[in-house]
Amino acid sequence: MKIIVAIKQVPARDSQLRIAPSGLWIEEADLSWEINEPDAYALEAGLQLKEKHGGEVVVLCAGPARAASTIREALAKGADRAIHIEEEIGSLDPLASARLLAASVKDESADLILTGLQSDDLGYGQTGVILAELLGLPHATIVMEVEKVADGIRVKRELEDGWFQHVEMPLPALLTIQSGISKLRYATLMGIKKSKTKEIRRVTAEALGVAVTPAGMAFERIYLPERTKRTQLFEGNPREAAAQLVEKLKFEARVI
Repeated sequence: MKIIVAIKQVPARDSQLRIAPSGLWIEEADLSWEINEPDAYALEAGLQLKEKHGGEVVVLCAGPARAASTIREALAKGADRAIHIEEEIGSLDPLASARLLAASVKDESADLILTGLQSDDLGYGQTGVILAELLGLPHATIVMEVEKVADGIRVKRELEDGWFQHVEMPLPALLTIQSGISKLRYATLMGIKKSKTKEIRRVTAEALGVAVTPAGMAFERIYLPERTKRTQLFEGNPREAAAQLVEKLKFEARVI
């Protein structure tokens, strides 16, 4: 199987975020960067399929030059080669991003394309399904399991309220992978050494014949959440007050 895994480089989760002077995005100068967590699970799913059924895993990443470190990490974990679209994508909406990705893989004849469910920085959750539409591929979202069957693949999708859906799909297809479906692997020392010799094909939007246009939507203002203190007294006897407190902690604070 030829499996393409789309990944994105995002600010590390433990980064101290500051609003840029423009007020339209975060200050990126002193950030550390890492692979988008949902994409890391998509990569793991692709590597597991390759180990079971053979083939190759191709990493696809759009981003500036610094994204090369994230691509190398994916190669060190076991991906065979990579395609790096060297473009600033921070101002692109999901449609524009998907057009770039589609143009870069149209000649790859992949059996399966995997993406994360959404990105940790913007969280649109749309790029994968738009990419499937542009490529004319059947797709499934919020995928928990992928199994190769005789006529294609069988996937397990997460629905609401603890329900799941099992769907059989033909290949080629595109799946958006849910986080937490498996244990992520670490890059080994041997994998890190091998990654330095693996192919990274670098392309640009111009070379792909894709016009990078301003996003069809724009941020008006970005700001940190405002923290306020509020005291609430629960009426009734101790049992009733305790029940009200548990309900608040569970459904509003979401700490239990």
